[in-house]
Amino acid sequence: MRKDQIIEAYQFRHACKEFDAAKKITVEDFDFIMETARLSPSSFGFEPWNFLVLQDPTLREKLLPVAWGAQKQLPTASHFVIILARTKQEMAADSEYIQHIMKDTQDLPENVVQQKGAAYDHFLKNDFSLFDDERVMFQWASRQTYIALGNMMTSAAMIGIDSCPIEGFAKEKVEDILAAEGLLDRERFGVACMVAFGYRKNEPRAKTRQAKEEIIRFIG
Repeated sequence: MRKDQIIEAYQFRHACKEFDAAKKITVEDFDFIMETARLSPSSFGFEPWNFLVLQDPTLREKLLPVAWGAQKQLPTASHFVIILARTKQEMAADSEYIQHIMKDTQDLPENVVQQKGAAYDHFLKNDFSLFDDERVMFQWASRQTYIALGNMMTSAAMIGIDSCPIEGFAKEKVEDILAAEGLLDRERFGVACMVAFGYRKNEPRAKTRQAKEEIIRFIG
């Protein structure tokens, strides 16, 4: 893509409040969006995420009372995604998950697994002082899911699909519903954020942003 086409996609993207419920994203296009999530970078390459694509209208309706920021998106979005982040016990250096990623996904030799695991453990406990607090660990994992979130929304905009990131929900109540449906193991995951995809019902107002001189500083 040309640079002007990429900027055009960023101008096109907005937080779509209501979608045209009659228009559905094709399987091919949504697979493309999700592939950009899968390929997103994460700290140490440990991919602390899962993506729940909620297409069941009954489940979406159950979420409405506890998701105030998705009142129009839940009923109208073509695809609605809840992004999960892994818990402290999942992200510990010696956890089954982290060991699996290093050994099976990253295919590292045993000596490198030991070295990387030790460096990661030091990072958690010393460099960023994350490991003492379960909530801080979850927030650190959640921050990384926003990298995937941004990539999903940008890739969607590049092919003319609208999106809306959503933090307006009662986290524990959403997790209660998902757990009751057998969709969430709370020992392993928590809800980080939500994002809706589809085609806009109404045109948005013009995009507003600060001037680059207000937010960018070159040093040296």
